[in-house]
Amino acid sequence: MGTPTLQGLLLLFLPFLPLRGASAGSLHSPGLSECFQVNGADYRGHQNHTGPRGAGRPCLFWDKTQQHSYSSASDPQGRWGLGAHNFCRNPDGDVQPWCYVAESEEGIYWRYCDIPTCHMPGYLGCFVDSGAPPALSGPSGTSTKLTVQVCLRFCRMKGYQLAGVEAGYACFCGSESDLARGRLAPATDCDQICFGHPGQLCGGDGRLGIYEVSVGSCQGNWTAPQGVIYSPDFPDEYGPDRNCSWVLGPTGASVELTFRLFELADPHDRLELRDAASGSLLRTFDGSRPPPPGPLRLRAAALLLTFSSDARGHAQGFALTYRGLQDAVEDRTPPKGSAQTPAEPPAGANLSCSPRPGAPQAAMGARVFSTVTAVSVLLLLLLSLLRLLRRRSCLLAPGKGPPALGPSRGAGRSWAVWYRRPRGVALPCPPGDPQAEGPAAGYRPLSASSQSSLRSLISAL
Repeated sequence: MGTPTLQGLLLLFLPFLPLRGASAGSLHSPGLSECFQVNGADYRGHQNHTGPRGAGRPCLFWDKTQQHSYSSASDPQGRWGLGAHNFCRNPDGDVQPWCYVAESEEGIYWRYCDIPTCHMPGYLGCFVDSGAPPALSGPSGTSTKLTVQVCLRFCRMKGYQLAGVEAGYACFCGSESDLARGRLAPATDCDQICFGHPGQLCGGDGRLGIYEVSVGSCQGNWTAPQGVIYSPDFPDEYGPDRNCSWVLGPTGASVELTFRLFELADPHDRLELRDAASGSLLRTFDGSRPPPPGPLRLRAAALLLTFSSDARGHAQGFALTYRGLQDAVEDRTPPKGSAQTPAEPPAGANLSCSPRPGAPQAAMGARVFSTVTAVSVLLLLLLSLLRLLRRRSCLLAPGKGPPALGPSRGAGRSWAVWYRRPRGVALPCPPGDPQAEGPAAGYRPLSASSQSSLRSLISAL
């Protein structure tokens, strides 16, 4: 497995790079990018002009564009990110985010947005190619079916670190030294659609869109403090019968993963996360069991990621960011099965009051405990009552009439039944015991028929 040294070298200088207004060449870092799709369809940032930092023309609000094809009314679920705002978006899968603008005299009513932070990690920017010398000095080729990944694969096979696409059909390979002497061009100069994919840009006229060849690779050994892993062939769809693996070994006691994109064709296309040292399976995700929407922390110094697709596999794939953590805090979701909601939701996510994983089981356990406790208390009360009856106790039952006194004993019986409002009491009353007469004051004797019924019941007990 080859080590992506270019990404590791660049990520070492991450703390020294400006967060805003940085050159396109610094946007390989996941921390600086707001887009992980090559056409920026996932952009949810706040740029509301066609140019960066307020430059260019102001965008119209999406809830005021009902006369056009796209408005907030055409996106009621918010799937495209439209709403009561005027931020740049890409609702139609165009080559980059755009917005409606006030119609000009030439009839132009929309513009692409030049967003420096909306370039997928691994894209190093748009560079001038004057041809003498070429911006990338390695081998080159042309194709009427060119896509970004076709060029990346070509340069990867040739052993180069960089790949550049130009004019929609040309591919050039190069190295770090070429990038060091390269000259950046405005991002909007790389505006040519790839001949092999209408949703991708392949440079421009005399302009190279340069990528790291590690994007969409099928294997790798990643040791940088943080980075991005893409599914094979990204930004193209992954193909059938792919078996790929990546080792993540950032410095730290645990690794944090965040899935930015995840789209697998079916349950047979699977991504497994394992402890690289022990080989134990930590998580499994597939087309029916997606990963959690927020950070996933795993206690492992190094992770082994393996991806496999079946003979029918075709889908966009995945993009995930990773970083090493010094602490050993582990995500406490079940180690296998479907993904669970993280304890700490990502910034900007919709919060809901759904129960924690395991809450229904905890509630059921509490109900079972309460039921068992109540039954136990009831049984103890019944046992106490039986003991009193077998000791020939005197049962005083509640009554509804005014207080009255009058013992009632049957011939040859050694107990009597009394009652009084509002409650009853039980007293031991051996035959002829005068102590039973004192506590019985204020109690009313039961009728002869009621006493006969109770005697029968007590005798049965």
